[in-house]
Amino acid sequence: MDQWHNREHKITASFSNKISDMKEILKDLFQDCDDVIQKEFVRKGEPEKNILLCYIDGLSNRSLLEESIIRPFLREEEEYHIEEKYHVEAECTKEKEEEWILELLHRILETADVKQSHNMDEILNGILSGDAALFANGCETALIISSKGFPVRGISEPESEVVLRGSKDSFNENLRTNTALIRRRIKDTRLKVKQKQVGYRSRTNIALLYIDDLVEPGVVDRLEAQIDEIVVDGIFDNGMLEHLLEKKPFSPFPQYQHTERPDKASSGIMEGRVAVVVDNSPGVLLLPVTIHCFFQASDDYYNRFYVSSFERCLRYLAAFIAIGVPGLYIALFNFHTEVLPTSLVLSFASARLGVPFPVVIELLLMELSFEMLREAGVRMPGQMGNTIGVVGGLIVGQAAVEAGLVSTIAVIVVSLTAIASFSIPNESFTSTFRLLKFVIMGMCALWGIYGFFIGLLGVFIHLCSLNSYGIPYLMPSVSSSVMDSNTQKDYIMKWPIRSMVKRPIFTRRDARIRMRNQGRKK
Repeated sequence: MDQWHNREHKITASFSNKISDMKEILKDLFQDCDDVIQKEFVRKGEPEKNILLCYIDGLSNRSLLEESIIRPFLREEEEYHIEEKYHVEAECTKEKEEEWILELLHRILETADVKQSHNMDEILNGILSGDAALFANGCETALIISSKGFPVRGISEPESEVVLRGSKDSFNENLRTNTALIRRRIKDTRLKVKQKQVGYRSRTNIALLYIDDLVEPGVVDRLEAQIDEIVVDGIFDNGMLEHLLEKKPFSPFPQYQHTERPDKASSGIMEGRVAVVVDNSPGVLLLPVTIHCFFQASDDYYNRFYVSSFERCLRYLAAFIAIGVPGLYIALFNFHTEVLPTSLVLSFASARLGVPFPVVIELLLMELSFEMLREAGVRMPGQMGNTIGVVGGLIVGQAAVEAGLVSTIAVIVVSLTAIASFSIPNESFTSTFRLLKFVIMGMCALWGIYGFFIGLLGVFIHLCSLNSYGIPYLMPSVSSSVMDSNTQKDYIMKWPIRSMVKRPIFTRRDARIRMRNQGRKK
């Protein structure tokens, strides 16, 4: 780790107030970097007042630099006459020879976002982030001019969290665009945005968004401490940050909620949660989190509460089907056929006539085939992927039944399991059930119905051991009586919004009330 830090500090250099020296320093630092542009300009009639502009082609807006910096500097001096008594209060006014660059800042530069710095590491970070650095001969500080102009994907519709009712915009890979989408929905000065950098090579920008008077005390400080402890060469997606922040990295259950919808992230912030926005990542992490957050969809709060409650019940049922039905089928057919009606047992037996494999091998073959089809559908572009997923499943299933390799019951069980897994609105949470399904199947193949219940018990014990920044992972299924909130009203059954007077358990205790209209019961 020390070697990494030492290597990082080797690239830094001392600042020089001479343009000739700065050109050599930058040339050495950006050796073999042909996209780094260094251009020296001399003002007409004043060769000693020259400037050096350094930026990266492709990351900076060249039109902005030409219109706001280069052209104003090269114009005639009479257009920018400055009185002799004009003084600028700044750090670099100590020497008279430096005053002209401050005049340039205050009278000539036609841009507002400018800051001064003599820290070479800060200057280099600005250049590498898409800003332009302006060095003036004789000045002890440089000007870092905001001129970011790198290509950015436009705001499009969300792909993994599609809703029938609600906003259709989603996050993209630009950090500032993502924070603006949240700012657009929460127009409150108490919405704070703390920005950090992670990765000593990538220097990835990370923003923490929260409402100051709603977030639980200590959550932000704890998260900042975790981020500060990360020493890694680079982070390119919030998934990498999620893995580095997880308290129990070997748990199959996600400990942070990922969303690509700005309305969902804004709603979480309004509940006292923290949103982590990572540059170059088209999504946001929300924390703290409970298992029931993954069953909630954005349009649950836009539709009638009867419909939302029914859909949530379907999702919980789908979760049980996705994790338990294949294993339960193995346990009942292999070990406990006596609990089934005789007609059903005979139907199962007739369907399996001529199948050469045991039930376990039969289901494993079909499950692995469907998982490979799903993976192929994800990797294939556009509509071709959807076609492979649907048509491929039908063809493979029908061909396997006709060849006598599997029974029709196995195809039904696997298809029902796949449909149930697609009903869960969070992709990372769905992947957990896809993995645990095979664990339950193995335990049922060994111990029958006892293995089924032992497997479920093991899952629940593990869930009870998880917590997210002080919030139990199974809340409000556990400890709900000690929490002063309306969590039970936004659980499996969703109550009308006018009945949810209090905020959820994520909010600090003295800020739980969010509705104070008269005539409405708590």
